[in-house]
Amino acid sequence: MPAVTFRDETATGKPVAELHLADLPAKMTVRELIRLRVREEVARHNARPSDRFHGLVRPDGAEAELNGYRLREPRRIDWERQADIAERAFHANGFFVLAGDRQVEDLDEEVDLTTDPDLVFVKLVPLAGG
Repeated sequence: MPAVTFRDETATGKPVAELHLADLPAKMTVRELIRLRVREEVARHNARPSDRFHGLVRPDGAEAELNGYRLREPRRIDWERQADIAERAFHANGFFVLAGDRQVEDLDEEVDLTTDPDLVFVKLVPLAGG
């Protein structure tokens, strides 16, 4: 069964974080992959809740900080809500996804994990004053 590596990078290509998951189907949609990633990030956080969350999108009531988000207090996070936020962020160009050497542009696009096992997520930061 294929595995996938989710890697966060800056717009200049600098690696920021990485998550590896094994035993996946050969093909998955971008939507399924984003939801899988978010569910895994939230499960890891909820196993040991803290006041910091390292994930793709910001939880409600959290403040952005370098490579993550600060919660007001340690708490559990709802993965389905986070996944919905991630889908909306993808549509609003809050981040983009590269599979192999190409940018995927549709949540329903299938990715063949046997040929493109590495997904790169690049978060886009709004410019100040613009």
